[in-house]
Amino acid sequence: MGKQYKVAIIGGGSFGTAIANIMADNGHDTCQWMRTAERVQEVNELHTNEVYLPGIKLNPSLRASSNLQETVANCDAVFFSIPSKSSREVARQLADYLAPGTILVSTTKGIEFESNKLMSEVLREELPQVRLGVMSGPNLAKELAARMITGTVIASEDPEVNATIQEVLQCSYFRVYAGNDMYGVELAGALKNVYAITAGMAAAMGCGHNTISMLVTRSLAEMSRYAVIKGADPLTFMGLAGVGDLFVTCTSPLSRNYRVGYELGQGRDLNEVVASLGQVAEGVNTLRLMKEQSEALDIYMPLVNGLYDIIYNGRQVSEVIGTMMCAEQNRDVEFIIK
Repeated sequence: MGKQYKVAIIGGGSFGTAIANIMADNGHDTCQWMRTAERVQEVNELHTNEVYLPGIKLNPSLRASSNLQETVANCDAVFFSIPSKSSREVARQLADYLAPGTILVSTTKGIEFESNKLMSEVLREELPQVRLGVMSGPNLAKELAARMITGTVIASEDPEVNATIQEVLQCSYFRVYAGNDMYGVELAGALKNVYAITAGMAAAMGCGHNTISMLVTRSLAEMSRYAVIKGADPLTFMGLAGVGDLFVTCTSPLSRNYRVGYELGQGRDLNEVVASLGQVAEGVNTLRLMKEQSEALDIYMPLVNGLYDIIYNGRQVSEVIGTMMCAEQNRDVEFIIK
């Protein structure tokens, strides 16, 4: 075994718990911050988090705490796994507790609604003293917690951040690749949520594998078109954080955004669907931001426009789903064209 690190996870949801469990498995001193005392007690005494990861036994050495200062004290690395709508508020609470030079990794795949800022931008504003990285990939929490083989991407402008996170997280079933395109990795993680809703709708309507395949491919082209104009490296979208995450989120019922789309495709109301999930589906908020950006920057995004019409303008799924791709441009591969 290599060096033992002291690590913290901020957030008690499914993904935060899954990576906390990996690090505890790897022998690191691991503490997870959760808001509620009941959840903390469950992790510490029963070694489970049944609300978010039902049926999964957690490593007994994983500790939980509802005291933020105690959780992050003297940590080598802190993982930030808070839904985008609460991220700034929690980051502000952290500001007095993180020592200068602490490694902070955002795992949130979303955009702050009020400001249209990615999580790394929010964290930079609130926590200027940290060394920042972002992590994204095809990482469905339930599969990760069940120790099924997958990979992820850690991206930072600081090579030491990448090396440390690789050492902390890498194990026999979790491969951690490194890169420096923080913006592209984070943007891919946020954008794919929107297309997962569309894929879920298509599946609910009985569309075949050919249709879903075309939908995923055109989604990748649309994401990449947006990303290039926003300044990301288009090649990032060919990797795990791009096509890898897009594929799994557009094809798996474990994906919250896919489930939102599936329920919408069956005719249920959006508010009812979101309430019944009990977890945040980031794509619903990201959709509105992408719609605004596509109009402001004149980016051709027929899939975003079609989904927006369904969710916010009350158009029927059946009316829109067929036309969403028919309006597409003739060119097939376009994500390296600026």
